Amino acid sequence: MTTTQNPTRQYPFTAVVGMADMRLGLLLNAISPAIGGVLVRGEKGTAKSTMVRGLAELMPAVDVVAGCRFSCAPGAPDPACPDGPHGAADAEQRPTRMVELPVGASEDRLVGALDIERALSEGVKAFEPGLLADAHRGVLYVDEVNLLHDHLVDLLLDAAAMGASYVEREGVSVRHAARFLLVGTMNPEEGELRPQLLDRFGLTVEVAASRDPEQRVEVVRRRLAYDDDPAGFAARWGDEERQLRERIALARELLPSVRLGDAALRQIAATCAAFEVDGMRADIVMARTATALAAWAGRTEVRPEDVRQAALLALPHRRRRNPFDAPGLDEDKLDQVLEESGGTDGDDDPEPEPEGPDGGPDGPDGPGGGPDGGPGGLPPQDGGPREQPGDAPHPDVPRQEPERPAPSESPERAPEGEPATSGSGREQAAVGATEPFRTRRLDVPGLGEGADGRRSRARTAHGRTTGARRPRGALGKLHLAATVQAAAPHQWARGRRGPGLVVRRDDLREAVREGREGNLVLFVVDASGSMAARKRMGAVKGAVLSLLLDAYQRRDKIGMITFRGSGAELALPPTSSVEAGAARLAQLSTGGRTPLAEGLLRAHEVLRVERMRDPSRRPLLVVVTDGRATGASQGAARRGSPRAESGGVSASGGGRATGGPVERAHRAAQLLAAGGTASVVVDCEAGPVRLGLAGALARELGGTAVTLDELRADSVSALVRTVQGRPGRGGSSAGPDRDHVNRKVA
Repeated sequence: MTTTQNPTRQYPFTAVVGMADMRLGLLLNAISPAIGGVLVRGEKGTAKSTMVRGLAELMPAVDVVAGCRFSCAPGAPDPACPDGPHGAADAEQRPTRMVELPVGASEDRLVGALDIERALSEGVKAFEPGLLADAHRGVLYVDEVNLLHDHLVDLLLDAAAMGASYVEREGVSVRHAARFLLVGTMNPEEGELRPQLLDRFGLTVEVAASRDPEQRVEVVRRRLAYDDDPAGFAARWGDEERQLRERIALARELLPSVRLGDAALRQIAATCAAFEVDGMRADIVMARTATALAAWAGRTEVRPEDVRQAALLALPHRRRRNPFDAPGLDEDKLDQVLEESGGTDGDDDPEPEPEGPDGGPDGPDGPGGGPDGGPGGLPPQDGGPREQPGDAPHPDVPRQEPERPAPSESPERAPEGEPATSGSGREQAAVGATEPFRTRRLDVPGLGEGADGRRSRARTAHGRTTGARRPRGALGKLHLAATVQAAAPHQWARGRRGPGLVVRRDDLREAVREGREGNLVLFVVDASGSMAARKRMGAVKGAVLSLLLDAYQRRDKIGMITFRGSGAELALPPTSSVEAGAARLAQLSTGGRTPLAEGLLRAHEVLRVERMRDPSRRPLLVVVTDGRATGASQGAARRGSPRAESGGVSASGGGRATGGPVERAHRAAQLLAAGGTASVVVDCEAGPVRLGLAGALARELGGTAVTLDELRADSVSALVRTVQGRPGRGGSSAGPDRDHVNRKVA
């Protein structure tokens, strides 16, 4: 946990250059925490964490019951507080806390932990509070929220929605209040949140580094000044911080008086209906956001421009229906909907602005209340947030992303019949993918211990109980029957003479659970001339796109290698972002030779490195090819292609290689099989005459081959399959034969 204690050394919120959208989203949640928090999406190094920490300094101090670990309010303590009842307890005041949830936090660290030993032996609810208790009435900051385990995100968002945290362990229950301002940040390149989880965040904003050199100079200048003298730098921004703190307090006081009229409600409902937003949460969030915007501007009436700004903050992330959709909102359509449902910005004469406490039109900060033109975030009457001077976005970085075409409708592909050429010979331009479909589940054999997911069997923290064991470190899930069984034989020796059970720490047993894990799915895609027929490559891309969607749903990491012409290329290093995989696939061109051996050897090298980085995540190799192989050019080695040799196989494709191209490919496959890599070959061979080369490659890999038709989950010609793998480094043993079915289709 990180709690801000010294405000003079925190980088001031008002000193951050630009970031008007993020500034506005944070301030609106500070005014009305019922909005439900804000998710900040953007590239690394854009001051996301700095602004969140600075916001905690602007929040008013809170009165708490002295000695209460759950920050109960003296006037209205939580009746279910584990430290209660408080009665006429003394009160004390402390700064608002800013609590950080690390990516590697456990469930016990988040929600708290019960002392099961004391609960069983003494009947006492000995509870150690978690981060949710520390964040009550403060700010809970989750950096890289998209990298958290799904069950932790579920617990976090459930607590934020209900305002309470529940801990249930073997019939022992503890509840405490947990109301906080939730802020999550993420880099979309590292993977997206599920749409269901995105919907639980009230607002979302996109941030990007400025492309304006003058603004970047100012960022560096201020940061260096802060590093040289943090206290002095904070003091120079003290007036702006004070003004903004006062304005937040005034907006909070005004919020209950803001009127949300029927006209504004109709606009909100019409907007959510027009953009086909699921459920009613978006309507409620928009209503609360528009009300907070009016209070922030010092008004008691919600205007159409407030509704418009609320839509830009509350709807983009709720428009995402599948992992290949980009968050965004069509602003032209938004203006049209608002006009048809009751007016747009500027249709009516604006009312005079109320004067702020200092007599200015905009409240305490006014226009130009700080070196950057004010603390920022004030919604102007033209309907959009005011940008800081010099904060105009770069043409390549729009403030709100427009809707992008699906990968199957990529505008980058050349018209039919117009081939492109490259230095490696004739090349066919990229073609679009066919419609994705639901695929069969492809499993890694054995029992793993990787990160929670939905693909292969594994020992996980969640799932069905399969046994018991002594705890390894802190006790996780208690296995009650095994604990009682371990303690029962020693009761007389321990002096038990009456009711109750004498339990010692050595008696405790934790449950061993079996669930599903996420894997590393590495695609090796044949992009050679033998795959260049347009209809054929479109079907292949559609199959890979379907497998990418399946990997997203099963919480896998993915990577992609393509091979053609002179060698193999790592088109996508292993990542959690399936959007990046879909983008690489859409741009994939075809043509040239078929260096199958080079593709397999590159896969071997990538998997070797990934095993060192994450040894618990088991790989699944998916080779998409027709099995044909031709030699790579001699220039591959000179260009630095990775080398891996076994039994005469050379990654360069020439010189020391022995045998023909197919034989070298089979030797590379044997190298992968020897390492215990589970694999499947998607056979793309078409036509009445089939050579069966893909099936032969699958046998060398120790895996199985499926046709494009058999890959479909609804295909009646395919049987349920589980990928065969051989035990080896980084893999698990095969286990019972009944768990590994490898049947040929009749």
